[in-house]
Amino acid sequence: MENPEIIIKLTPDEALVLSDWVEQVQMTDLGRLVDDAAVWAPLHRIAGALDKSLPEIFAADYAERLEAARSRLRPAPDDSASAEEGAGAGSPLGDD
Repeated sequence: MENPEIIIKLTPDEALVLSDWVEQVQMTDLGRLVDDAAVWAPLHRIAGALDKSLPEIFAADYAERLEAARSRLRPAPDDSASAEEGAGAGSPLGDD
């Protein structure tokens, strides 16, 4: 049986925020966070794919862009109840 690739679709904001988080995870003691060495290969592959597709990670105003993306992704303060109910809505895995 052929193993097709899995394609994950992210918005630019999601990709930027995820890229930053993955970078932070990689800079920590991964052995404490990742209990199975098999996870490292896909984690590094995701990080590499994000780095290649996000030229803004090299921009002088990267911190401001990242914070703006985070702000857009956070639920509005009055949306806390609907965010809990809708967890998983608008799936980041591209199956919407």
